[in-house]
Amino acid sequence: MTARRATITVMLFTGAIALTAAAHHGDAGRYEETITTISGTVVALQLINPHSLLIFDVVDEATGQTVRWQAEISNANGLARIGWTRETLKPGDRVTMSGRVLKSGAPYINLSERSRLTRTDTCEELYYSGMIFGEPPDYPAPTCD
Repeated sequence: MTARRATITVMLFTGAIALTAAAHHGDAGRYEETITTISGTVVALQLINPHSLLIFDVVDEATGQTVRWQAEISNANGLARIGWTRETLKPGDRVTMSGRVLKSGAPYINLSERSRLTRTDTCEELYYSGMIFGEPPDYPAPTCD
């Protein structure tokens, strides 16, 4: 393989990775811009890549019905770096989180940016966007009773 051909191959490969990353991380207006705060009871924590999921139940105040929600958090490796394990959140734990919800109204919240996750009963801050990189949040902490 000639040096020129090798260079072109590397450039094409690098470009494909960059496009994939950009497509993956663009939310294309899927989420509301306003921050929503919700509380619920943990059903499961899935520490997976590329994004971990927190599944939790929320009681709809208007209807009294329980709605199953999902929260998208950082990847498993990043959460492990800040001390998360499969024991960090267990079924039955009460949590409060602030983040952006889907515009469609589906029960899904993004905790990737401008977000926080705390234990409802102790107000212990478990996660905020930027925590993995040591960046302090530029938005207020939730109030606790």
